[in-house]
Amino acid sequence: MHRSCAALLLLLAAATGCSPTFNWREVRAEPSGLKAMLPCKPDKGARRVPMAGLEVELSVVGCDTGGATFAVLQAELAEPSAAEEVLTQWNRATLANMKAEGSRARSFVPPGADPLPSSQRVSAQGRRANGSLVRGEAAYFARGRHVYQAVVYADDPQPDQLQPFFEGLKLP
Repeated sequence: MHRSCAALLLLLAAATGCSPTFNWREVRAEPSGLKAMLPCKPDKGARRVPMAGLEVELSVVGCDTGGATFAVLQAELAEPSAAEEVLTQWNRATLANMKAEGSRARSFVPPGADPLPSSQRVSAQGRRANGSLVRGEAAYFARGRHVYQAVVYADDPQPDQLQPFFEGLKLP
């Protein structure tokens, strides 16, 4: 009995000394204050891009872990009325970029988001730039002048990776 207790303690000590692949943490995607859950320490960036005939600053916060890329992108539009068109075109552009071979969409309106028809969660199988297969899980939503895309790219994303990511999206 004494030997098995010592073995169990050694096993527990070894397990607690390891860092998990998916170390979930809450982050704020500025400037809008969107709360998101990411499974690794995020990198941040921004650049000017065209969206639905507009030039906007696209901000991203994201990270790579466990063979998956997790990212939250956002842009602020001059007019809230453009959100519907921007989300629709953003979804189409993403599917085209990944050379999607079919997609499935369903309504997705996280807490605090506007209930727009284009607020959707989209699942698609496609190809990376190097030609390898990838699955994309993306959500598109808006609030006021802010539009968002939350996306996961992986060979085979699992529910325990997707659920905390998409359920963790909350607007203030």
